[in-house]
Amino acid sequence: MDAQLILASASPRRQALLRQAGIVFRQQVTAIDESPLHNESAEDCVVRLALEKARAVRQHEGEDELPVLGADTSVVLDGRMLGKPGGPEQARQMLQALSGREHRVLSAVALVREREAVRLSTSRVWFRPLEAAEIDAYWRTGEPRDKAGGYAIQGIGALFIERLEGSYTGVMGLPLYETGQLLQEFGIQVLDNTHDS
Repeated sequence: MDAQLILASASPRRQALLRQAGIVFRQQVTAIDESPLHNESAEDCVVRLALEKARAVRQHEGEDELPVLGADTSVVLDGRMLGKPGGPEQARQMLQALSGREHRVLSAVALVREREAVRLSTSRVWFRPLEAAEIDAYWRTGEPRDKAGGYAIQGIGALFIERLEGSYTGVMGLPLYETGQLLQEFGIQVLDNTHDS
């Protein structure tokens, strides 16, 4: 089957989620500056970055007929965005800050073709209290290294999560409900309903 869209992301998690939803895609990534703007809210930042990633690939691809899907995810604690940890000390600080507390995960998804649309998913995640020794052991697994907030809900990090309100796939990095809405809005068939069961 031919690709239905271009995914503007190198994330293995986003790829796995699209495959899980039965969406056929090809991948193209163009680097952009992901720094937040001065006084930019976390919500505005993830929406802008999802759009910019999709626009950059669309521009690079030229007149390709396929729509481009961009996404951006941020872990937000006390109004501050937690990026990917730069090393063990930063990961330790992030996870200690999240320990025993609630935080938000914002995940924006954008679709760009001849027009643009974007959706934002907001989830609330509660961490149980974490011991310093388990934070260090978690870092040694290698899982936190390239994850916003220093943890992966779909991996060992799930052991830390007491409760979640919102979108599990949004916390992973691609909210499938919102993605499905966008695809339908652009006339892209998600579920093939042409066959009788």
